[in-house]
Amino acid sequence: MDSTTFFWFRRDLRLSDNIGLLNALDSSSSLIPVFIFDDEILAELKKDDARVTFIYDQLEKIHAELLEIGSSLLVKKGNPDEVWKELISEFHPKAIFTNKDYEPYAIKRDLKIQEIAKEKDVDFHTFKDQVIFEESEVVKDDGSPYTVFTPFKKKWLAKFDAEKAAPVRIELKNLHQNKFPFPSLDSIGFERSKIQVKDFNFKRIGDYDLLRDYPDQDATSYLSPHLRFGTVGIREIVAQALDSNATFLSELIWREFFMQILFHYPKVVDQNFRSKYDGIQWRNNEAEFELWKKGETGYPMVDAGMRQLNKTGYMHNRVRMVVASFLCKHLLIDWRWGEAYFAEKLLDYDLSANNGNWQWAAGTGCDAAPYFRIFNPTEQQKKFDPKGEYVRTWVEDLDELTYPNPIVDHKEARERALKAYKQGISEYENF
Repeated sequence: MDSTTFFWFRRDLRLSDNIGLLNALDSSSSLIPVFIFDDEILAELKKDDARVTFIYDQLEKIHAELLEIGSSLLVKKGNPDEVWKELISEFHPKAIFTNKDYEPYAIKRDLKIQEIAKEKDVDFHTFKDQVIFEESEVVKDDGSPYTVFTPFKKKWLAKFDAEKAAPVRIELKNLHQNKFPFPSLDSIGFERSKIQVKDFNFKRIGDYDLLRDYPDQDATSYLSPHLRFGTVGIREIVAQALDSNATFLSELIWREFFMQILFHYPKVVDQNFRSKYDGIQWRNNEAEFELWKKGETGYPMVDAGMRQLNKTGYMHNRVRMVVASFLCKHLLIDWRWGEAYFAEKLLDYDLSANNGNWQWAAGTGCDAAPYFRIFNPTEQQKKFDPKGEYVRTWVEDLDELTYPNPIVDHKEARERALKAYKQGISEYENF
């Protein structure tokens, strides 16, 4: 089997418009597609995690499509280092192809696999696929990364070439003719989640700028989980946005901005991007944090967002800003607590975007909302859910005696937050 080659699926769960897969197919006479359920990642998840169910179902679709042409998907579970040692020993491949992943854990993992492959005289090829521009392609003239979005966006748009960024056509050829057994979800150690990932709707991109702030409209595309796990290619999405909505395109550029921030400043995973906020004395009241998580703060829009999240794995983007601001500024709870809870619950959880947006809400991140910008959740509801349709969808006990009173007064919480932020900055600057 000296001519065998592997393609390693990760954040690109599709057989179309896949750059790494295209190159693998063109460079092989016997290609084995493989996916590895990573024990280190799975160990942090609950047995009925909806994202695992979603990944499993997408893999099953890929497997079925490959079976139709006499091939199949090889699915493994374990530590990627050990799995690749076994695969290299069994199949003696000439190369491993995969698409780049830019998160800190993924970078370390891939360096280890590259070393293992090199020791066995196996080539390891990576390709840009999940972004239009990767970590160092949109930078300042001196080569340093942008930390403010607007100039990053201007450079991104100036460099963009629609022809070069067009979706690629893939011919499923040169595949290994072997029908590997497909594992059950139970054999991986998981059970099917009751939460389902909704299909994305390209038609909703056209009205995105008009309806995106109104959670009662339920007008979002539900694209984000599909983008996160690569069931649709970024090139296809950008092409759609170019044709229909500049605001939606801007959100895609924000995604790449936060990805390059994480790459160049990996400290943001657990530290403030702006060190001057390190002196903030968070209250971190655990009882209030539990009320926030359960959606029992007494602020209907905050509670609706959290209950929607807990029940469906989704939360409307406008509401995400409101609940994040409430946690950090009304309750003075460390943004890292909220970021971790979103990581546990969100179907579209993406480290760079989740981290970037939480630090934006807290005021501690790059190009963040100023610390003195504190959303009034009651006014936000009046403005963006004027009839209360969104709130009443998720807060079923709104008119019941059991619905709690506000756990904090907005005016008092605002003054307390301003004081805490000012003191924190002052202590840092005088340190």
